[in-house]
Amino acid sequence: MKLANLELAGEKFVAIVDTEKAQYWPVQSLIPEFRGDMVQLVSEFNQFKGDLRPSEPGMPLADAKVLAPIDNPRRNVFCVGKNYHEHAAEFQNSGFDSSAKNGEHAPEAPVYFTKPASTIIGPGATIPRHESVTSQLDYEAELGVVIGKAGRNISKADAMSHVFGYTVINDFTARDLQQLHRQWFLGKSLDGFCPMGPYLVTADEVDGQNIDVKCWVNGELRQNSNTSKLIFDIPTLIETLSAGIELQPGDVIATGTPAGVGIGFTPPKFLQKGDVIRIEIENVGVLENEVGE
Repeated sequence: MKLANLELAGEKFVAIVDTEKAQYWPVQSLIPEFRGDMVQLVSEFNQFKGDLRPSEPGMPLADAKVLAPIDNPRRNVFCVGKNYHEHAAEFQNSGFDSSAKNGEHAPEAPVYFTKPASTIIGPGATIPRHESVTSQLDYEAELGVVIGKAGRNISKADAMSHVFGYTVINDFTARDLQQLHRQWFLGKSLDGFCPMGPYLVTADEVDGQNIDVKCWVNGELRQNSNTSKLIFDIPTLIETLSAGIELQPGDVIATGTPAGVGIGFTPPKFLQKGDVIRIEIENVGVLENEVGE
């Protein structure tokens, strides 16, 4: 099942989406008592899912604006750095990685940072250029995991039962800020630096541990990998992150980006105004955004 945050005539609402038929059904039309946002729907999904199978034709999806599927998270987006071997190597060799140990080819444990909710924008939204702050913009295509069931100290064996579904994330980055401040939060947390969407796809529709992740910039294929190549797989990420931290429904984990980011080229290929980044994750969706002012 695909879920979306939509906007029509100034009204925002959660909907079920059928991309093949290009139709949608507002959740409230199927469950009249539902008045919540996407996070609440994720939290209460098991209670409602039997009523979320439309029997009547939907409304034209083209008439609505698609927003980020979780645009008002209760907490920061959890992110993982250097989680593909080839990207870990290109990052270390780029000279922009202030976090690596000498001689390190891959981190010995998952590397976490966060992006605040103010970074989240939807598909088709313009990514702010922040020209007065940074001159080295970069893209990172990532699979986003959305938690559906709360838990602390979750074991790897149980981890996938806590996954509600998946979305597409662009972990946009100001490389100069990332390098200057010797940590990743600031360079990855400027307003608009987390394009997300277009949909939240339930876990029964997708094998998140074996799907292709691709990214194009202005039509040039830059990133092309598969989540089976993650250094730390999804169960490991959930087990590690939940150790002492209770994960909540609606929490988002960006699982890391494969090789092919801008700093992996010689010289680096930083983004400029008007550049278009298109990220496609198999069976999850296509996220496209343009760099603006």
